[in-house]
Amino acid sequence: MAGLRQRVRELVLLSGRSQREFAETMGLEPSKLSKSLKGIRRFSAEELIRIADTADVTVNWLLNGRDDAATVVAIPPGQQSPGPDGAAVPAPRSGSGDRRRQIIEAAWQLIAANGYHSVRTADIARACGTSSATIHYHFPTLRDLLDEALRTSAKQAFDRQVAVLHSIPDARERLDRLIELQLPNPGHLTLEWSIWMQVWTESTLHPHLRELHAGYYQRWHDTIAQTLRDGVAQGVFRHVDTEATTTHLTALIDGLAIQVLTRRPGRTVQRMRETLREFVATRIEGVTNQ
Repeated sequence: MAGLRQRVRELVLLSGRSQREFAETMGLEPSKLSKSLKGIRRFSAEELIRIADTADVTVNWLLNGRDDAATVVAIPPGQQSPGPDGAAVPAPRSGSGDRRRQIIEAAWQLIAANGYHSVRTADIARACGTSSATIHYHFPTLRDLLDEALRTSAKQAFDRQVAVLHSIPDARERLDRLIELQLPNPGHLTLEWSIWMQVWTESTLHPHLRELHAGYYQRWHDTIAQTLRDGVAQGVFRHVDTEATTTHLTALIDGLAIQVLTRRPGRTVQRMRETLREFVATRIEGVTNQ
């Protein structure tokens, strides 16, 4: 944890902001950030995610000093170039970087809520309180923004997984939490699923987006597979065909989420949770009904 605290201090310094300003930027009470940096309290998973998002780094970098450090979540495709000590070096946050982040966030929200083809550059500019010319300066086309929305969704999803799962050694508990993190609960997760559904549609038309999506989806597949292998090694899961079982589980998660989001009668988040837990119990843990 000392390394984590030092890396957060470095990010505050690189941001050019005071510690109080940095805390307020990420929506954290300054006294909590101060206590965490002194080792009086631990950073929560949500705080790690906010820090990583604010500073344009990954939670893996925050916790381990490098993006490609081995963790309970699969390593992402395409790592940053490492610094002299092997750790990825975050770039200082500039005013231009802040504006770009604001544009991405506004576009992400609008695309998730209204649909990719319903969002105009003028809508994003209005949401950011800026001009269309500024949007085009950072993103020449709306398609560029969709690509970035995908990257943002993928980063947020895997930052959340690393932040929540890094301290859970038990594979059974970890798989249960992974499933919970994928449920399309109202709010941010529903918006995130909306982005992914639109990316699937656009990927059928645009090969470059298909390739981008494939890399991130492979990471999600690998994270599930790694958890299953850990569970078998720990003796909490029965011996299964890891690849086949991962394919079945991820397909089930995707299909059920689509049914929930399209509001098929009788398909709810709770029912999705129950179905997935039943699959894990019978197909992975080997529980039999008496």
